[in-house]
Amino acid sequence: MLYNTLHNHTLRLIAAVVGEFIAAAALNLFIVPLNLYTGGTMGVCQLIRTLLQDYGGLNFGQYDVAGILYFLANIPILLFAYRDLGKKLVFKTLVCALSYSLFYSIIPIPTRPIISDHLTACLLGGILTGIGSGIVLTCGCSSGGLDIVGLCLSKRGSSFTVGRFSITFNVFLYTACLILFQPAVAIYSVIYNFFTSMVLDRMHQQNVTAQALIFTREEESISRFIIDNLHRSVTYWDGTGAYTGEGIHVLCVCLSKYEIEELLHAVHTMDPHAFMTVQEGTRIFGNFPKRLG
Repeated sequence: MLYNTLHNHTLRLIAAVVGEFIAAAALNLFIVPLNLYTGGTMGVCQLIRTLLQDYGGLNFGQYDVAGILYFLANIPILLFAYRDLGKKLVFKTLVCALSYSLFYSIIPIPTRPIISDHLTACLLGGILTGIGSGIVLTCGCSSGGLDIVGLCLSKRGSSFTVGRFSITFNVFLYTACLILFQPAVAIYSVIYNFFTSMVLDRMHQQNVTAQALIFTREEESISRFIIDNLHRSVTYWDGTGAYTGEGIHVLCVCLSKYEIEELLHAVHTMDPHAFMTVQEGTRIFGNFPKRLG
């Protein structure tokens, strides 16, 4: 069931929308009532919303206009990303950004915090937001914002990776929070963002590289699947089983943890007797493209 969900385009998009709902609900129920700020583009939109309320005299009632601002901010970002990332990823990002903005805007914000303890709220909100965002990324989608900008900069040869760009941006964002508000607001916002990032890194399978060794007699069909479907290169050599004395082929391929499930499914289908080992967290240098989905 998990394999079918992760490798069916429609089911992946539906699961990503569910992930957006979890992330938006966690933010609205636990973080916004405490007047804390998330990171990235949404954090900037929350900051603008607060400035409009405090200094512009605008009252948005029980709902948060930051969701609408977030969607509007993603329009120029997606136009910027279209050439580099292609229409498929841009379409999925548009759907996810619209879903996230809609959920964030319509989920009512409690008038009184559900959890009054700031640290507990940051922990719970960060875990749930990380889970929701992790589902989105695992399904090969994106909520937009800094992730898209970082990917574009990376593809254009910039020294900024997605993570470095996000950290640099958030340093300026939380510095602004530190100047404009009480220090506790900036400190707890950073703590919330830290918990979110910790959970997100655990769930973001595309960010984990792995090396797979496949011992099989169906080297041609498996190699062709790896090249044609996973778009990875593969190296294989001849070996001999010490117990049986029979010849065997050993295939070596490096790929992301997300792609491992698809490879396992294919290997089991092509050669039910194949033996396969996977080593996660492999450091890879050279021409190894990282993909969002």
